[in-house]
Amino acid sequence: MKIRSIVTLAGCLCLSLVSTSAQFGGMGRSPQLSPITTKLFGKDAAFTASMEIGVAGGPSGQAMTIPCKMSYDHGNARLDLDIAEMKGGGIPPEAVAQMKTMGMDKTVVISRPDKKVTYVIFPALKSYVENPTVDAGVADLKMETTELGKETVAGRACVKQKAVVTDKEGKMHEATLWKAADVKDLPVKIEQTEGGATITMTFKNHSVGKPAASLFDPPAQGAKYDNMTALMQGAMQKQAGGAPGSAPAGAAAAPAPGAPATPRRPQQ
Repeated sequence: MKIRSIVTLAGCLCLSLVSTSAQFGGMGRSPQLSPITTKLFGKDAAFTASMEIGVAGGPSGQAMTIPCKMSYDHGNARLDLDIAEMKGGGIPPEAVAQMKTMGMDKTVVISRPDKKVTYVIFPALKSYVENPTVDAGVADLKMETTELGKETVAGRACVKQKAVVTDKEGKMHEATLWKAADVKDLPVKIEQTEGGATITMTFKNHSVGKPAASLFDPPAQGAKYDNMTALMQGAMQKQAGGAPGSAPAGAAAAPAPGAPATPRRPQQ
């Protein structure tokens, strides 16, 4: 497979991974934690935990497992992912190897509904994409729960619940929750079916309490790109031996503290 084809495939893989892991609840194409999931966590939730996302069914028909780390604070969320640890999904090994070579295997997705933006960060590249997102609209959602019994999940005694979240258009989203009292009734497992795919999120190693606020900000010295395509072009330039210190196409230097943000072109 030619190098350009591998790079293109790696980019599609990255976008697919970000969307699958961050859109639980089906809220459009921008990578973001959905208001549905935010509602399921509860309004006062703040924690850090390791998480495994399982995807079965859906358009691709390929089962996928994605281990990651989640930091969450009252709607703001951060996912730390390593694509090399992902299993299934029919992903060619050469695509993963190419992403690692390009420094795009480790990804951070930060969802900031308070600022209406999502950051997709590649720490090894010291680069990120800033995406505008829709208003979370959690206040417009209504949730009803029904207890289904008690089960042990991931070594914790849990109360199993059926949750029905209704949005402002009247559409209902159903999920099954397993909540544990010893972690302040946070979910240990969430299961939901959307678009023909069954998505499961399993949490372990909870640390209850507010994560550091800095975890939800983009890197201060990172290069900000208009979109993922521009960022990948910059990564390819670096891999091909671009001039040291030169600004990659499509990138804008992060503004100094207190400086106005660089105007951005509207995304299509």
